[in-house]
Amino acid sequence: MRTMIGVVGLAVVASTAAAQAGGATHQMKMDPDKNAQQAAPMPAGWMGRTDRTTQKIENASLTAMGKGMHVKTGPAAIFWNPANTASGSYSVGATFAQSKDANAEHLEAYGLFWGGSSLDQEGSAYLYYVVRGDGKYLFNHRANSTTVHKITDWTASPALNKSDATGKVTNALEVRVGQDSIRLFANGKTVAAYAASGMTGGNAGVYGLRVNHNLDVHIEGFGKR
Repeated sequence: MRTMIGVVGLAVVASTAAAQAGGATHQMKMDPDKNAQQAAPMPAGWMGRTDRTTQKIENASLTAMGKGMHVKTGPAAIFWNPANTASGSYSVGATFAQSKDANAEHLEAYGLFWGGSSLDQEGSAYLYYVVRGDGKYLFNHRANSTTVHKITDWTASPALNKSDATGKVTNALEVRVGQDSIRLFANGKTVAAYAASGMTGGNAGVYGLRVNHNLDVHIEGFGKR
């Protein structure tokens, strides 16, 4: 089990928005968006936004399904309800069931974001923790529509389940925000821990879901703990 504790702000590297999807500049040439139309209205109060102004949120969908919600993406997108806010000490989690890989050569990621602000504007900002089918996770801070700060680049964790031969995988993800720390969990096990001091981006704000390019994911148990 790998646990990382420390002031990570010193190691943060500014990147372009393309880095948010894990190398999307190359990926978009090789694996174009397979647009998913919104078949039914989003659940009441929910909103969505793509990474780039050239992409349309209408080409990704979030619908209520069974005991949870179902997301299909062409472009990578975030989804949130402005009423879902948190501050101080709290935890946010959900269980994600991915039905297939977008492309075996371009693994895509899904997960949680928190500390969100101005999400429907060009200055949208949030921290996010996403995972992908090869058992790796990413922890970043989006500062605005063009700048992403890397906190932890793709790193393997034994806490994460990997996709099977058909691309299916289920992972229960959780973020625990404390007064002096941020801890990432998967399937009840620690993935990483960080000191809050020096962290790029604040923890207070809107929390929601992030689902990258060309994924089909069912989500249950989403919410603040």
